[in-house]
Amino acid sequence: QVQLVESGGGLVQAGDSLRLSCAPSGRTFSSVAMGWFRQAPGKEREFVAAIRWIGGRTYYANSVKGRFTISRDNAKNTVYLQMNSLKPEDTAVYYCAATSVLSPIDSYTGADFGSWGQGTQVTVSS
Repeated sequence: QVQLVESGGGLVQAGDSLRLSCAPSGRTFSSVAMGWFRQAPGKEREFVAAIRWIGGRTYYANSVKGRFTISRDNAKNTVYLQMNSLKPEDTAVYYCAATSVLSPIDSYTGADFGSWGQGTQVTVSS
């Protein structure tokens, strides 16, 4: 498994924006798609967004659609999550993950992702 490293989390006010980044630590790796997940205190981990390296097709959870944008820089092996119009309910630890499973972009679950980052805290105050 490859270690992924997230960055960009922080404390912001409702309505603000943040951009998270995710890149592999150490050796390069190959994967089919990348995903962002989040876990709030006392809640289960939930899917946020996913993107394919080839073609850039994306998929979002309904709760973030229209506010969050996932993108990738293939040359840098880096994935981003631009989060706009943040709400207090977006407060969570955000994790990026990589998968080598070839599936429709709208069908991935957490179990498909074999490499995970350590997470970055996003806190949105009201």
